[in-house]
Amino acid sequence: MLIHNDFIPVDSLSIQSALKFNNKDIFDKAIFFDLEHYLYKEPICIGVFGAAVYSKEHKAIISTQYMIENQKDARQILTMTEEYFKERMKDGKEYIVTFSGNNDFLVVNHLFKKYHIEFCFKDHFEHVDLQKEYEVRFKKNIGLKNLERLYKIERQGELISGINLAKTFSRIIKDKGYIQRMPQEKINKILTYNEQDVVNLFNIMNQWKQVEIDDVITLEEILLEEKAEKLELKKKLEEENEKNSTLRTELRDLMGELDFQ
Repeated sequence: MLIHNDFIPVDSLSIQSALKFNNKDIFDKAIFFDLEHYLYKEPICIGVFGAAVYSKEHKAIISTQYMIENQKDARQILTMTEEYFKERMKDGKEYIVTFSGNNDFLVVNHLFKKYHIEFCFKDHFEHVDLQKEYEVRFKKNIGLKNLERLYKIERQGELISGINLAKTFSRIIKDKGYIQRMPQEKINKILTYNEQDVVNLFNIMNQWKQVEIDDVITLEEILLEEKAEKLELKKKLEEENEKNSTLRTELRDLMGELDFQ
C-alpha cells in the first residue's frame, strides 16, 4: 500500500467569506474527502483514498492518501479507510465535505458490505456536498473543474480522465507486478490529481461567499463561447477530413486508370 501524507500551509482562513453549514463554521470539525475508484458493473475497488483536515494550530491542511499496489490491497484500503474515519471521530470531526460525494459513498458502502466491515457514515457524520450547496445558492448545476475555475483556483498537475484511472486500477488489480512497472511520474500524477480534488474542497469552502451570481453568469457565457469555438473547429476539421478523403479517393481512381492503361 502506498501511503502519502502532506502538510499544506493555508495563507488565511476567511471566516466571513466561508461557507456556513446550518449557520455554523465547520472548518475545525470537517473532513474533506474524495475517492478514485474502479467499477465494472459494480464497484470493484477503491484505487485511491484521499482525505484532509484543517489544523488551526498549524494553520495548514493535513492530507492523507492511500493507493493500492495489488489485489490484496483492495481489502486493506477499506480497513484503513474505516480506521481513518474512526480516528477523526476521536479528534471531534463531525462533517464530511465532498463534491457530488454520493457516488463515493455508494462505492465505499458497497465494498464495506462485501467485506463485512460494519461502519455507517450516516451514524457518525453529516454530509456536506458542495455541489448541492451550489445548486441551492444559485439554482444551477456545475462540475468540480468549472467550480474551481469560478473561484480562480489553478490546479497543479494534469487532469486525468475517470476512464484512464479505471484502466490503471484494473491493471493493478489483475497484474500484481504492474505497480512496479509503472513510472513514478504516473503514480505521482494520480496522487497529485486526487490531492488537488481534496484540497480544493477546502479552498472553495474557504472562499464561498466571494463569488456572486454575476460571476456565475459571466463564467456561463465564457463556457458557451468556448463550446461554440470548439464546435466550429470540429466542423472545420470534419470538412477538411472529408476534403482529404475525396482527394484520396480521386487519387486512387486515377492510379487505377493509369494501371489499366
